[in-house]
Amino acid sequence: MSSQGRVLAIYLNKGRHYFKLPAKTISGVQKEETMSVEAIQTVKAPAAIGPYSQAIRANGFVFVSGQIPIDPETGEIASGDFSGQARRSLENLKQVLIASGVGLDKVVAVDVFITDIAQFLVFNKVYEEYFSAHKPARAVVEVKGLPRGVMVEVKCIAVAPPA
Repeated sequence: MSSQGRVLAIYLNKGRHYFKLPAKTISGVQKEETMSVEAIQTVKAPAAIGPYSQAIRANGFVFVSGQIPIDPETGEIASGDFSGQARRSLENLKQVLIASGVGLDKVVAVDVFITDIAQFLVFNKVYEEYFSAHKPARAVVEVKGLPRGVMVEVKCIAVAPPA
């Protein structure tokens, strides 16, 4: 019996997670898939402060690195209170997404790190300015500290049309 057209499921992690590949791909005889990876850089968001990219576009997704409230023009931490820092972080995130060729409406997951969980509701108010109609999956966690002593950091994953 020919394996052409059949699908083979490969089970990982004790059967809890799986992915499916065409049988011909597994043998490697007929087709080999490659994934392109593109680093994204824009001057409209702060430059990375370490050995990483502002974002990576790969395999139909954009992975945006954590954005902290640094003003890209001055390199200084945004002045003001928690809401000002949250707004600057989200604006930086938005600018990296735009440079990647997608908008906030393509974001599927957001991770937020804050140094004071008491600011959760304040963050939500600012967040709604950026994600009002479209509501991606999200996690908000309190952390002991963030780079440069900021109060908030935001990262995300978005879907991207083929380049």
